[in-house]
Amino acid sequence: MAHNPLVSIVVPAHNAEVTLPRALDCLVDQEIVDWEAIVVDDVSTDATAAIIAGYVEHDARFRTLSASAYSAAGARNSGISTARGRWLMFLDADDWVDAGFLAKMLAALEAAPDAVTAYCGSRRVMPDGELTPSSIPTEVAIQPFETFARRCPIRTHALLVDRKTIVELGGFDVSLRTCGDWDLWQRLARLGKRWVMVDESLAFYRTSPNSLTRNSTQMLADAEIVIARGFSPDPRVKKPALAHANGAIETNGRTASEALAWFALWNAASDCGSGRRSISPQTLRALPAGRKWAREIAKVAFDGLMVGSLSVPAQLAARWDRFGGSLTELITELGKVWDDPVAGRRVQYHLEEMLLDFDDLAAPRRLARTLGIRIDIRNPTSIELPEGIDQIYAFLTMDGQIEAVVQFGVLGKVTRRHWIELARDFVPPQRLIHSAARLARRPPVHAPQQGAGADKSNMFAAEALLSIAGHRSDPDSHFGKLAQLAEEARELVRSSAEPAESPAAPRRARVRHDKDRTSFWNGYFATEDPWNYGSPYEQEKYQRQLEILPAGPIKRALELACAEGHFTRQLAPRVGHLTATDISAIAVERARARCGDQPNIEFGVLDFSADTLPGEMDLIFCSEVLYYLDDLAELRRIAKKFAEALAPGGSFISAHAFVLRDNVERTGFDWNTFGAQAISETLAATESLVLEQSIQTELYRIDRFRRLSPDDVATEPMIDYVPIRAPVGIGVARNIVWGGARALRRDVARSERRQRIPVLMYHSVADDGPAALTRFRLTPAAFASQMAWLRANGFHAIGSEQLERFIASRQPFVGRPVLITFDDGFQNFADHAWPTLRANDLTAEVFLVTDLVGESAQWDADSGPPTPLMDVGTVRRLSAEGAFFGSHLATHRAIDGLSSSDLAAELLRSRMFIERWTSRPTTAFAAPFSATDRRLGRLAKECGYRIGFGGRHGPADLDCDPIDLPRIEIRGDRSLDDFVAKVEAVLGER
Repeated sequence: MAHNPLVSIVVPAHNAEVTLPRALDCLVDQEIVDWEAIVVDDVSTDATAAIIAGYVEHDARFRTLSASAYSAAGARNSGISTARGRWLMFLDADDWVDAGFLAKMLAALEAAPDAVTAYCGSRRVMPDGELTPSSIPTEVAIQPFETFARRCPIRTHALLVDRKTIVELGGFDVSLRTCGDWDLWQRLARLGKRWVMVDESLAFYRTSPNSLTRNSTQMLADAEIVIARGFSPDPRVKKPALAHANGAIETNGRTASEALAWFALWNAASDCGSGRRSISPQTLRALPAGRKWAREIAKVAFDGLMVGSLSVPAQLAARWDRFGGSLTELITELGKVWDDPVAGRRVQYHLEEMLLDFDDLAAPRRLARTLGIRIDIRNPTSIELPEGIDQIYAFLTMDGQIEAVVQFGVLGKVTRRHWIELARDFVPPQRLIHSAARLARRPPVHAPQQGAGADKSNMFAAEALLSIAGHRSDPDSHFGKLAQLAEEARELVRSSAEPAESPAAPRRARVRHDKDRTSFWNGYFATEDPWNYGSPYEQEKYQRQLEILPAGPIKRALELACAEGHFTRQLAPRVGHLTATDISAIAVERARARCGDQPNIEFGVLDFSADTLPGEMDLIFCSEVLYYLDDLAELRRIAKKFAEALAPGGSFISAHAFVLRDNVERTGFDWNTFGAQAISETLAATESLVLEQSIQTELYRIDRFRRLSPDDVATEPMIDYVPIRAPVGIGVARNIVWGGARALRRDVARSERRQRIPVLMYHSVADDGPAALTRFRLTPAAFASQMAWLRANGFHAIGSEQLERFIASRQPFVGRPVLITFDDGFQNFADHAWPTLRANDLTAEVFLVTDLVGESAQWDADSGPPTPLMDVGTVRRLSAEGAFFGSHLATHRAIDGLSSSDLAAELLRSRMFIERWTSRPTTAFAAPFSATDRRLGRLAKECGYRIGFGGRHGPADLDCDPIDLPRIEIRGDRSLDDFVAKVEAVLGER
């Protein structure tokens, strides 16, 4: 009985005398010996048959067949019909595999007994023997059928497949001149069985000028058939998986027409590489034009270009003259097909960046929009900008060694000074020092190795280089052109209809509580009505203090800390004679003026802590002031004075707020002092004072104590719990932590230092909006819950400039800072987010689209009705209230598709308008759509920015580049628990 080998390898060969020995030798070299090779001679007229005969003669594992198929598919089917192995491999006569191919593929199949096939990665081999990078499509192992319905990412000989299954599927379709392997793998995948991946490139695929893969017309015609089969039932597959019986799923635009367009793009790029143009740009219409696809489109074009030009990546830029014109024309036409030239330019930038990333720049590479060049930073020379170029990709070298790779947008000639500035920014300081010394013809100064000294040495070296370079300005230079754009932006701002805003008056700083209490309080009353006494909240509190007055006539009353007399005026009609006092003479004079028509009031300046109090009082009022005493010992001392100043039976009324320091678990004010609970307990413990009545709300309590007469007996106090009905103004609300706190800001500021902080990114806060934008929209209730959590957990908000200062100084962040950012500048920020932020004593930085301020978010129009944007008046109001504003550029176009000139103009114009509206420097920007490229950071700094937020995700730390800071997106379709987990993850990384 004949032995059946483990693997059968089918090798079709037609006039393959040059390459066949290499293919067959790779089989002889296999570490696994249990195989047979069926070499099918398909009407060869050269020495192919003789070569096959030689291998058959020396190795019994080789067998030969003669066929007249005139196609690889037919020859393979002939081989399949005589194969005996459990597994099949198809090896073309011009390809080969690694010596470990069979061993590794069989090991993978043995470890996955339910798999129908194993596959590996591959590399192309160009005619000059150069290899392309590895290609290993991981998606095949995850979704084999959905992948093969759309494309064929696996080489024919990169699989080991079950023979019986291939026989049941009918083998290769001989009606297809190309794409036959794709068609068979698609049928195989439709069965729904497992594909296992070997994560190595073990297959080598020879690319030649005569390869069928370079016949784009035939390839596209056959691919259209295969893709159509993939999106419909295939009667050739008798037992398809239920999920695949009717074909691939068309989701998220992944249609058959789009799949064909991707394949057409590859062939069109291949045609450009080979000097042909047989693919109409109209076949590319179904390609997605969205910015997130630009790099993928460039990658597919790059791959096709390699095959068409028979070049490995490192050779492409040097061969640009052969295909660059037709390739650029193709991309331009693609932009026209999309009716979006910016999208086409974005693809061009990505593609040129890929080409230069592989190049050694042995000579200047002039592409369509990018100039690749080497610059010797010991002797840099000015570079005139060729027409159409607006980006430089440069190696900065010294002594033939690459010191830095820089890529930057450029508007005009790159001067010697410009190159030196680049060297200062990117080359290690020690190298710069030696360069500066050499240019100045003096010995180098040795730089300190670390710390501040190293930073100084970098600065000194740069100054030396710059002094040698000189400072002559050139209107045709990059910076000359930038200056022209800046002047144009200034003129546009000057001529705008919006008048400039007068600088806001500086906020009055809270006076420090030092030993001179009189100066402290006079400082408070330097501005009239410092506590908004007329607010509904304060007036409701006054009314409740009057309600708690004792029954019966009150002959003599004393008001301590009367302030400006607002409550004094309401109390006076309720008593016979009122002595109203305050430590501040300024406050007393205002109170006297306010109550001048009430003859029963006597005013005086009195420090109730230090001065003697009038005695025999029937009533003493002392509210909202005892927090300011030094400590509880002083409070106990003064409580005795209060009791002694009362006549027997007299009443003492105190109104004070609850403070978290007394009880962190209940709602209270986040002040660094004791509050109503401690005050009430201290008064209740004072000899001869007893609590008679208390009115308590969630925020404050009003207590009436009575001085007992010798024969009095204390009774149970009457406690009334009442709601607060008046609105709580922002000045009050910002100090409240509702429901209690889990951490206090002052405590964490003393105990916590950290290396990183969360920078939160929001967009919209609204209850309703397009379903497609749910991710970017939080409800007001959800946003309020998040801000309340931050407040209750001791977070304080900072601005981007503060973040930059921490990074620059390398000083750890103090406490629990958070930077809250909002992109776009929607009106719902002002309506919903800003009041919530202020109520939680937080602020935010809003990035505005300046050309559209006061209009709507037209960039979202495809998703539903555009959301209104804040107008200039709203921006000014919020800026005066403490909100920060930065640039989201001028038009909300993604920057990676803008020309360098347009990008610079938007950066300048946007910054200048925001500075006009807010009367503050604008130093921060956020890239629209979080889309960036390598030009943005440097060009933004040249346009006056210091802080930037791009597409990076995660917390910001002290090692971040301030011009490319990461953020954490807060999604509207996530829970509060998800928000908490994200923020706590940063807290845990000190």
